[in-house]
Amino acid sequence: MRVVLAEDLYLLRDGIARLLEAHGCTIVASVETGPDLRQALLEHRPDVSIVDVRLPPSFTDEGLQAALYARREVPGLPVLVLSQHVEQLYARELLADGAGGIGYLLKDRVLNADQFIDAVRRVAAGGTAMDPEVIAKLLIGRGPGQTLARLTPREREVLELMAQGRSNAAIGQRLFLSESAVGKHTANIFGKLDLPPSDDDNRRVLAVLAFLNAP
Repeated sequence: MRVVLAEDLYLLRDGIARLLEAHGCTIVASVETGPDLRQALLEHRPDVSIVDVRLPPSFTDEGLQAALYARREVPGLPVLVLSQHVEQLYARELLADGAGGIGYLLKDRVLNADQFIDAVRRVAAGGTAMDPEVIAKLLIGRGPGQTLARLTPREREVLELMAQGRSNAAIGQRLFLSESAVGKHTANIFGKLDLPPSDDDNRRVLAVLAFLNAP
């Protein structure tokens, strides 16, 4: 897996690079500024990019904006954003294009190597990897949108875990359901969200985006 890594703190950047390489990834570019990130993404078109939201020179949202620019130039370019804190605006900007291959994790998640690598692989495969705290912040103060109102409470639980990137088996373990029961819930979710039969992974992405972008 070819990776572009953007992080301005050397020790963290080096640590993430070593972790990725230990799991078979190749770092094709390791950068520390927004402009360098933009250039690296367009030049290398990696299998996945891992991007700190705040990069020099502005230390505001340089990393995110560089990633969004690259996704406009290369639709669907997989991006996993790392942030020190949950920023609802950043999460919504990342989701705005309606495509898959997106992730938003708090930096603390890097400390759990297995979870972090799993998230990287899901994003690279075109899926989603949304931090539970990000999802919670996005949902604060919001009632279900008109479309999501069709879902039962259990279906919303399944969809929320799907948004985190969990498989049917992992969802079943969390909710104490059989994998087949989770499969039935996901089928109901697809039907209620008017997602026609297609590649299942694609429908999961569309369902998650509907969930996170609901008014």
